[in-house]
Amino acid sequence: MNASHSSLTDWGLAHVVIEKQFKVLDVGCGGGRTIQKLAAAATDGKVFGIDYAAGSVATSRQTNARLIDSGRVEIHRAGVSQLPFADDTFDLVTAIESQYYWPDLVTDMKEILRVLKPGGTLLIIAESYKGGRYELLQRPVMWLLRSTLLSLDEQQTLFSAAGYTNVQLFEERAKGWICVFRDKPL
Repeated sequence: MNASHSSLTDWGLAHVVIEKQFKVLDVGCGGGRTIQKLAAAATDGKVFGIDYAAGSVATSRQTNARLIDSGRVEIHRAGVSQLPFADDTFDLVTAIESQYYWPDLVTDMKEILRVLKPGGTLLIIAESYKGGRYELLQRPVMWLLRSTLLSLDEQQTLFSAAGYTNVQLFEERAKGWICVFRDKPL
């Protein structure tokens, strides 16, 4: 995960501003490389990661041991449906290659909205989506994994249904990548 998603993550993160003092959450932190990238940008802030899988939490903690020891990073085992954080906590929430696996997309997007500060941003980055360059190759695997593939229009509808406004979508068609983001209303 850390190597295969690195370029995709860099491309997606380039679409948002990450200020030095930001408090950031990475949902589905996997191997922890995105945590490092976020901590490098939010140098005076704090980065949190969650993952449902115990193995991913362990790997992410190992990958980020130095940052955890310094108090700049925390990694928790948790699911997106019940985030262990107070309302209005984060300036930015990221989800790289994880939205497909969320149990209830609208409810889970609302749960993220709950922990975002007013004006905070949710950034979804994915390389599998309906209408994407590699959809025909990815669809059978995603079906076996019981994953949800959304089109760009369905992402727009999902964000709106969950209470986000002014959704922005970007597609890197040549690579089959998308990122979708929007802020929590003020």
